[in-house]
Amino acid sequence: MVKSFTPGLRELLVSDILIRFCERIPYVWLIIWATTHGADAQRWGWLAAIEMTTAMLCYIPVAHLADKYGRRPFVLATFGFFTLFPVTLLWADSFGWLALAFVVRGLKEFGEPARKALIIGEASAEMRARTYGAYYLIRDCTVTSGSFVGLWLWKLGPRVNFAGAAVCGALGTLWFWWFIYRAPAAKGHQPGTPVKAA
Repeated sequence: MVKSFTPGLRELLVSDILIRFCERIPYVWLIIWATTHGADAQRWGWLAAIEMTTAMLCYIPVAHLADKYGRRPFVLATFGFFTLFPVTLLWADSFGWLALAFVVRGLKEFGEPARKALIIGEASAEMRARTYGAYYLIRDCTVTSGSFVGLWLWKLGPRVNFAGAAVCGALGTLWFWWFIYRAPAAKGHQPGTPVKAA
């Protein structure tokens, strides 16, 4: 199945894995950081609500814009928001700053419909479900190790954890920009355009 992946899909997978490491590394430590920097249990609930509300407000309008103007810019922006979140945590020492950080976290859903459309667009019509499943199986099995990396970095210090996550996010964003976003339209098959069935 992996052999059937287009070059564009393989590059997207690499960038996506790096971005998900950015998400996974600080994931389980967020509540500890928040509750020691201006949030109690009730305010943690508000932070989760802020994140989800931001995400929900993004989905439909951004999906429409991605279909109209192209998917790649919106995916690039999404990867940028993934990267920015752990950076904002470095300065989040009050509830107000935490709220801003969780708005940024909600914006990680900014280009999710466009990213999923890129995956489907890279698969031939008769193999879309299998390609999608294989993509997520590889990505999620790989990213599971991010929890252990996050534990190791947390032991070195919370700020080391967040900085490590941001580095992974920056690498994933740069990888997407270099191999997918900037790919010229004139050369063969482009990321995000459907592969014709054989």
